[in-house]
Parts: sequence; structure tokens; C-alpha cells
Amino acid sequence: MIRVAGAPISWGVCEVPGWGHQMAPGRVLAEMAAAGLAATEFGPDGFLPQDPDARAELLAGHGLAAVGGFVPVVLHDPGRDPLPEVRHALAGFGSARTLVLAAATGTDGYDARPELSAREWDALLANLDRIAAHARAEGVTATLHPHIGTMVEGPDEVERVLNGSAVPLCLDTGHLLAGGNDPVDLARRAADRIAHVHLKDVDASLAARVRAGDVTYTEAVRTGLYQPLGQGDVDISAITTALDAAGYTGWYVLEQDTVLDSEPAPGEGPLADVVASLAHLRKVTS
Repeated sequence: MIRVAGAPISWGVCEVPGWGHQMAPGRVLAEMAAAGLAATEFGPDGFLPQDPDARAELLAGHGLAAVGGFVPVVLHDPGRDPLPEVRHALAGFGSARTLVLAAATGTDGYDARPELSAREWDALLANLDRIAAHARAEGVTATLHPHIGTMVEGPDEVERVLNGSAVPLCLDTGHLLAGGNDPVDLARRAADRIAHVHLKDVDASLAARVRAGDVTYTEAVRTGLYQPLGQGDVDISAITTALDAAGYTGWYVLEQDTVLDSEPAPGEGPLADVVASLAHLRKVTS
């Protein structure tokens, strides 16, 4: 379990305006440590100090290492350079080595997205390779996170990234399944392109309603789209087995997007789901 990290979104801390109640860093980090997590991603801009030394000191005070950060940026606009945003994010990374990119739409939230033209796809793929090269020069591995409500969500878009760029993927087991992908198949056939993993479980029937447009992504998250590991429809054991057999040595980040309406009482709230997920992960990887 020394390669299992957490993410603030499991405690409802999200970059989307109006997402829900935002818990303070001190409590989130303390609960991560209490659950037995070894490290964390940074969370949204402003959740942790931007100064890398201050970040490192805060995390070390809770016995946590730094994994890296989720950075949604617009990649498809030929007239917009995403590198300044990436440089700003990397300036706070310190010893963290993983940049998790999402191909943002340019609007807040993940409930709608436009269709891209061929020219916009060319820009997106070229920007992925540019950012990956820049990050590599900084000693950081850039990955692309297929994500509901971004420009890379479904199977055709994931294949377009695999075939049209050299950027590694962040295999997010939940967003992939929710977007209509088969995360087990991807872990088996494209393990050499996977450099980072987000572990989630998903209610597949609710995910199908999101894809059909019956409910928004935010509504689905609020009503239980993401479940503790072992309680949804993702075969976590098959995925970790396939990746470990292929020699994967990166982080497994436990990440269950959630929306909170208020501050949980001490000892209650998201921590219980995190603990349940860790127990399942120990069981299937022992």
C-alpha cells in the first residue's frame, strides 16, 4: 500500500465553482493520514499553498508525500497557448513528479462540452506533445486524463489521443467507464501508455443515464455515481492485476468524486468511504 495516494476531491474539494461545501486542508490531510494513505495530489488551485516549500512543509506535517496535480487546461483552441498555465502549475510542484492534464472545454464544470473540428483536434494533440516535452524537461511526467465533460471522454476520443500523440494516460477507472470506455481492456492492451492511475468505482446504470443526457454529471455525482471500491461495477482487481503484470510502478490514487452539502461531524463524512475503499484494495491486491 506504499504506492496508494489520495486526492482532495474524495473529500469534496473541487475546482468547479459552486460544487459544494469545501473542507479545509488541515482536516482533509489529517484524515488522509489517519486512513493510511501515503501521499496526495494537490487538489484545485489555492487549496494548498502555491509555494513548493510551504506545500512540502504542510504535507510533511501530516506524513504525506506529494504526487502531483490535476490541471485542466484548454488544449483545443489554436489561438490559445496552454503552456503559461502549465508553467504556473509546475512552479508549485516541488518534488512531485506527475502532471495530470484534462482537456478542458473552457467553461466551468463538466456538464456540457462542444464538438471539436479537425483543426481543433490537431491543436489539442499538438499541445499535448508540447506540454509533455516541457514537463519532461522539468523532470515531470505529463499524463492526459480522459474525463467526463472534457474534450477527451469516450472511446473514440481516447483512441485519437493514443494514436495521434505520444502523451501517457492517467487511467481513471471511473471516468473511463462512465464515459463508455472499458478500463480493464485499456489496462490490458495499452499498459505501456499508462503512467498514472486514479482508482474509482462506478454505478454503471447511473453513468449510462449521464451519457444519455437524462441527468447531468454533477447531479449524478451528488446522487452516488462514484461508489467505494468493490461496491460498483468496475473490476478493480482485473485492472491492478493487468497493470502490475505489465510492470506498472506508478501511483494508485484513490479518488472518489463527491459533493458535500456541509461540514461532516468529526469522524463522519467521506473518510468512511475512503477507509472502505482501502480495505477492498488490500483484499484484491494481497
